[in-house]
Amino acid sequence: MTPKEQAQVEAKEWKVGLDGLAVVVHTKNPVRQLTMEQLAGIFSGKIQNWQEVGGPNRRIVLLSREVNSGTHVYFKEHVLGKGQEFAPEALMLPSSQAIADEVSNNPDAIGYYGMGYLNPKNAPVAIAQTPKDPYVTPSIDSVRSNSYPISRPLFFYSRKEPSSPVKAFIEFVLSSEGQTIVKETDFVPIK
Repeated sequence: MTPKEQAQVEAKEWKVGLDGLAVVVHTKNPVRQLTMEQLAGIFSGKIQNWQEVGGPNRRIVLLSREVNSGTHVYFKEHVLGKGQEFAPEALMLPSSQAIADEVSNNPDAIGYYGMGYLNPKNAPVAIAQTPKDPYVTPSIDSVRSNSYPISRPLFFYSRKEPSSPVKAFIEFVLSSEGQTIVKETDFVPIK
C-alpha cells in the first residue's frame, strides 16, 4: 500500500516476510553477472544482443510476467525505473512457472521470478548495483541481509490496531512456527 492508501483506511503495516526476484537465463548461457543498469537496458530494449553484455552474438529473448502481476510492477519500478517501460518485444507470460519453463527451453531467454521458482534447469544471474559493487546471487541470506538488490518486503495490513483474532494471527505469522511456514512457501523469513 502507498502511504496515501494507508492513510485513507488508517492501515497498520506488518512486515511478515521477504521475496527475492531472481533473474535467470538458460544453463548454457555464459552471462552470469549483470549490473542493474544492464538489466534495465535489456528489459527496456536498449540492449538487444547478448554480445553487448559479454555473451554470444545472439538476440536476447525477453520474458516478463503480465502487467497485472505484482512481480511485474515491482520489477518495472525497481529495475527499469520511473518512466521506463518494458520493450515491446518482451513476451508477457501468465506465471512464474511459464517463465521458468521457457528459460529452460530457450538458450536466448532471460526472465525473472520469485526465488521459490529457482530450479536446476535455470541459471540465476548475480546482480550488482554498479560495476564497482559485488555481484550477488539471490539466496535467503542475501535477501535477508539486503545485499541482493532485487528484493522486497512482504506485508500484511490491518485497520488501526488489529482486533484480538487478527492480532493473534499476525503474532502467529511472526512466530518461529509461522516464519517456518513462510520459508516452506518459498519466501524468505524475516526471523
